[in-house]
Amino acid sequence: MAKTSDKQKFYTVWNGVNPGVYDSWDKCRQQIKDYKGAIFKSFATRDEAVVALEQPYRNYVGAAAKSGIKPHVSADKAPYKIESLAVDAACSGNPGDMEYRGVYVETGQEVFRVGPMKQGTNNIGEFLALVHGLALLKKSGCTMPIYSDSRNAILWVKQKKCKTKLIRTANNAIIFNLIERAEKWLNENPYTTTILKWETSAWGEIPADFGRK
Repeated sequence: MAKTSDKQKFYTVWNGVNPGVYDSWDKCRQQIKDYKGAIFKSFATRDEAVVALEQPYRNYVGAAAKSGIKPHVSADKAPYKIESLAVDAACSGNPGDMEYRGVYVETGQEVFRVGPMKQGTNNIGEFLALVHGLALLKKSGCTMPIYSDSRNAILWVKQKKCKTKLIRTANNAIIFNLIERAEKWLNENPYTTTILKWETSAWGEIPADFGRK
């Protein structure tokens, strides 16, 4: 899951307003915000980011490498299900500006994105992302599984309750409204979608990761 960091990162944008390499998250964000199917990833050095830009994004996005770079695996050899939806959240601070999104694992295409919203937490974002994905898959009649790298979010969804300790304020009322809607949906809608834990230590960052480490 995404976390904040003071260390500078470089961002490769394969699919965005202007594909290229950017030296800050703000510059990267300008290229991908509201861009359907945006594909990007962060790197520790500019050289790594430049090299990545010249290669297929599948070599980097959702790869199963803990370190170094490994080529994208084919569907019949992948340790995880390629035909799936992955969800993740990011939060700048705790609480802070929170957002979440869903990504189709096979192509890296962004399926939905919500936020940022003020005074949220990463756990809340993970919960909302998972419920959003479940509702979307049910509505479309899609039988693919959904991945989350958050044990808390998976547990909260199974319990049909967002067990956050965050206090509701005027600034984060919209987030709590979404929580109430999500809990209501879980209590009123049976679903058959399989929820799976994304094993980050074995497969690398979840494809829906915001790339801000």
